[in-house]
Amino acid sequence: MLTREEYLEAHTLRCLGWSIAAISRRLGRDRKTVRSYLGGERIAGVRRPPQDEFLRFLPYCRQRLADDAHLRATVLFDEIVELGYPGAYSTFTRALRRHQVRPSCTDCQGDTDGDGTAVPHPAGGEVRFAWLRLPDPPARWGCGGDAHVLVGSLTRSGRCGAVLAENEEFPQLVEAVDLVLRRLGGTANVWRFDRTPAVCSPATGRVAPALARVARYYKAGIRWPSCQCGRSGTAVDDLRISAQHWWRTVGRDTRLQVAQGSLDRLTQGMAVRGPERSAGSVAGEGLFELPATPFPARVRAVRSVTSQGLVSFRGNEYAVAPDLAGAAVEVRWRLDEPYLSIVTPRGAVIARHELAPHWAGRKVIGCQPIVLEHPARDQRAGAGCCTAHAWPSPPSAAALAEADALRGAGAVHGAQPS
Repeated sequence: MLTREEYLEAHTLRCLGWSIAAISRRLGRDRKTVRSYLGGERIAGVRRPPQDEFLRFLPYCRQRLADDAHLRATVLFDEIVELGYPGAYSTFTRALRRHQVRPSCTDCQGDTDGDGTAVPHPAGGEVRFAWLRLPDPPARWGCGGDAHVLVGSLTRSGRCGAVLAENEEFPQLVEAVDLVLRRLGGTANVWRFDRTPAVCSPATGRVAPALARVARYYKAGIRWPSCQCGRSGTAVDDLRISAQHWWRTVGRDTRLQVAQGSLDRLTQGMAVRGPERSAGSVAGEGLFELPATPFPARVRAVRSVTSQGLVSFRGNEYAVAPDLAGAAVEVRWRLDEPYLSIVTPRGAVIARHELAPHWAGRKVIGCQPIVLEHPARDQRAGAGCCTAHAWPSPPSAAALAEADALRGAGAVHGAQPS
C-alpha cells in the first residue's frame, strides 16, 4: 500500500516524464503496485480488503449443511479442499460462523428461542412439576440420604399426582413424569418445571435438549416458572406441607410400594378438598391422551452379584450365573420394554429377564434366550444433542451440482481441481 506522501511523489515524478520502473526503484515499491495507484485502480492510504476465497464455496457449504445440519466441519473442509479451497481450516471455520452457514437444529436447542426463553405454545391446560426431598428414607429403598418425590399438579382443578423416585437424574425423571401423568389421567399442553439440572442446562440456561424431546413425545411444551421466587403453585405448596406430616407415618421398615400407596391416597384426598378445587374438572384442564408406552429412556444401575447369584433392582432379585458372585454388573432397562438386561462392565449381555412389578419382592430365575453378539455402542438417552446423523451423509444431488459448478469455475480460473 502506498501512503499519500508516496503517491504524491509518484504522481509528480510521472508528470515529469519518469517511467513506472524508475518511480518504483525510487520508492522501493513493486512496479505493479505503482501502476495500479497511478492508474486510479487503488486509492492512496486505503488498504485493499483481502479477497474472501470462501465466497466461491459458500453455496456448496450451505447446501451440504442444509442436507445434514450435523455434518462435521472437518468433513466439509476436506470436501472443499478437494474442490480447490486454498484457505486453512481455522479460516474456514471462521467463515462458517461469519456467514452463519450451519442451520439450527430444533432437537439440539430444545423448545427455546435464541435468548433461552420458552417458545410460546397454544393455550390449554398446564401441569406443574416440582421435586420434594424428604430426609432419612428407609435404607431398603436404596435412594441415598433423601427420598425424592415428583409432584405434578393441574393448574385449574388443583388435582395432584405424586411418585416416589430413586433419584432426580434424567431416566428417573422421565419415568416419574410418565407415572404422574397417568395418575392425572392425561397430559396437558404445557409442562412447567423448576430449574433442576435434569431440566435446565447449567451451561446455557435453556431447556435440556433431552427433556425437550420427551415433551414432544407427549405433545407438550415446556415453560419455566412464571414467578422468580421459585414457588411451584398452590396445589404443590399444599402437598409439600401435607407431605411433611405424611412422612412421619412412614416407618423404617415400610416397603416402598406401601409408601407409594399411602402417598396416592393422600393426593386423591387433596383433590376433593375445598370448594375451589372440587369445582374444577378434568375436562376443563384440556388434557390429552397419553402414548401407549413411556418415552424410551434408558435406566442404568450398577449392582453387585450376591453370593446366591442374584442381582437386586427395584425391589426384586434377578438371577445370573452363580460363579459371578461378587462381580460388578450393570442393569439396563428401557422404559418401554417389558424386560431388562444384565451386562458386564464391557457391555456384554449375560442375562435377560422379564421385568417383575417394581418392589414386589420377587426372585426372577428363568431368563430369555440370548443371542451372543458384539455389544452395540449405546448412547444414553438425552445426553447432549440429537443423534439423527451419527455418520456423515453423502452429498445430495443438489450438492453435487454445486460441486460441478465449482470445478467448472476452477478450470476457468486456471485451478487444478482433483
